[in-house]
Amino acid sequence: ALEKKVIKSKLGEKVGLPCCHEIPSSDSLHNYRVYWQKNTMEVVLAYAEGKEISKHKRYENRTEMNDRNFTLWISPVEIPDSGPYQCVVQHRKSSQNPSVMCDETVTLFVAADFSEPNITAHVINDSCESTEVMVRCSSYGGFPRPEMYGALNNKSMVLNVSWVPESGLSPYSVTGKLHLNVTEDVSFTCTVESNGLTKSTSLLLKKTNDCVFPTTLQSYNVITASSIIIIIFLLAVTLAARYLPRH
Repeated sequence: ALEKKVIKSKLGEKVGLPCCHEIPSSDSLHNYRVYWQKNTMEVVLAYAEGKEISKHKRYENRTEMNDRNFTLWISPVEIPDSGPYQCVVQHRKSSQNPSVMCDETVTLFVAADFSEPNITAHVINDSCESTEVMVRCSSYGGFPRPEMYGALNNKSMVLNVSWVPESGLSPYSVTGKLHLNVTEDVSFTCTVESNGLTKSTSLLLKKTNDCVFPTTLQSYNVITASSIIIIIFLLAVTLAARYLPRH
């Protein structure tokens, strides 16, 4: 009985909300009045003397009721359908004094899966020492409101997270941002978690500017070559100075 009080469904599915009474085989729907109400105020569906007498406009073409156990079927289920539903069953022993057979509430919880997180990286500044990057992770279309986490090489990072809408019964879009100074290639992972389910995406962030300086060996070779040229020049001048006066 406790398990029946909370029904979980995904957006777009067909869901059945159980009632608290079933008509005996010896009885007929014509002897019953059945009211399905949401939030105790909004009449979703009502039956009397075997006929539907009322249906809320928002549930038109999406609801039907089993005429034996009074299960309320909703298809396709929408996020605003979430909430408590009350099934009230009356038996018409006499038209003046119908008796209440049962009155029970069941809560419907509707969830929607989030998209795979999408990661983008925008280079703000670049130097030989590091690459300054703004990392953005986004996911959308899910319910209820999620949590978003970041990690660099499996080390947890705190993201600046925002949600649209802030609250309510509409699908959420979530965005997380992180400012980084990348000094070496690292793997960034973004995870979105909602309703006990998680989805993750990873992106390799690269240090883009690897400055190349002349090596010590190259400098040594230049100095050596220059020295050899100078020595050859001096030798040529010396030999010329000695040789020319003789002639």
